[in-house]
Amino acid sequence: MKAHDGMYIDGGWRPAAGTGTIEVVNPVDEQVLDRVPAGTAEDVDAAVRAARAALPAWAATPPAQRGARIGALRDALAARRQEIAETVTAELGAPLPFSQRVHADLPVAVAASYAELAAEHVFEERIGNSTVHHEPIGVVGAITPWNYPLHQIVAKVAPALAAGCTVVLKPAEDTPLVAQIFAEAVHEAGVPAGVFNLVTGLGPVAGQALAEHDGVDLVSFTGSTAVGRSIAATAGAAVKKVALELGGKSANVILPSADLGRAVATGVANVMSNSGQTCSAWTRMLVHTSQYDEAVALAAEAAAKYGDRIGPLVSARQRDRVRGYIEKGVAEGARLVAGGPESPRERGWYVSPTVLADVTPEMTVAQEEIFGPVLSILRYEDEEDALRIANGTVYGLAGAVWAGDDGEAVAFARRMDTGQVDINGGRFNPLAPFGGYKQSGVGRELGPHGLAEYLQTKSLQF
Repeated sequence: MKAHDGMYIDGGWRPAAGTGTIEVVNPVDEQVLDRVPAGTAEDVDAAVRAARAALPAWAATPPAQRGARIGALRDALAARRQEIAETVTAELGAPLPFSQRVHADLPVAVAASYAELAAEHVFEERIGNSTVHHEPIGVVGAITPWNYPLHQIVAKVAPALAAGCTVVLKPAEDTPLVAQIFAEAVHEAGVPAGVFNLVTGLGPVAGQALAEHDGVDLVSFTGSTAVGRSIAATAGAAVKKVALELGGKSANVILPSADLGRAVATGVANVMSNSGQTCSAWTRMLVHTSQYDEAVALAAEAAAKYGDRIGPLVSARQRDRVRGYIEKGVAEGARLVAGGPESPRERGWYVSPTVLADVTPEMTVAQEEIFGPVLSILRYEDEEDALRIANGTVYGLAGAVWAGDDGEAVAFARRMDTGQVDINGGRFNPLAPFGGYKQSGVGRELGPHGLAEYLQTKSLQF
């Protein structure tokens, strides 16, 4: 793989304004893969100007034609499936089969959904004596994370294009190579010049410049709650809309009537997926006191099987952060039953699949997002106690409930303060709205609700 040495702006690759670069490092062997330009405010300004110039024509393009371009983008991404998977494996460290199944295939499915939604969405409706128009909000500044690098790009760019918006993308500096492949796919798909623009760079420089730019109408950000607060404050000063998908500390609630073995095994698999670098991961497992010891034993046994099946964390910084949380959990009284802070390999940024038992709700590992392969198991006395614990964090992104029948699980899930709940192992739905309550964010991604984030409403009375 060879990185571009410029930015994709106004339909072509152009030299960066500055000379700085960012090293892209393989987390498995700690070797430098390549370097990409470190974008500046000048690069961001050029990209935003291109997006603004392209906006009127793209917004006026019939939705079905916009959908056709997104469909062509889907095809271009599908044709590059192996290249995408290998690139994500190299820069993120995810095992290749996981990269193929999730990091390459899921974005194609999401793009396909918006190719259809662009043509099907109701952009105009009659309410009483009013005609209500749903119009593109304008230029979108999209700032994406490193953990699902292509999926998060598509989850922002595809609905924005379907809505008639133009986009400037600033991808995460740890995983920028797949973003460059995406820009190539956009070009191959025949998306008009200026409709999509890419600026690589550091968050405090290029990301901040994008969030502050007065030519940007909406900032869509996925990442930490701390950075989300900063972006919201910046946007608020300009009365600019934001869409924020932030942190999570999701509860996996296992009610006494559930199939305990299945619930625990699925819960452990969920936490270990993508090496635990998933904002919606069910990192708190809540088990009734009568089944607690059995659940802990099952979880420890399941976690041990993932030792050679998960990849490293994205960076040395992230590895050290996760190891620090494990150490803090033990220091606060948690019992280590699998894994631990010691590195399992001499090279690479690995953390062992870890299970902490005897975790109480007030512990740091039960309150803060760890973002690594670490599961905390908490006990509860009754359903009200379980609900109190499940809702007892500042987050509310996702979760799960297991019970003997779906009705019992749904009744509990309805009382959870969270944006998405899986019932008895329900499958992921790329059309369902994804987003959080409380400090997990503002707005929704995916499906028709994700498209609506990029629209504004005008009513005409006659």
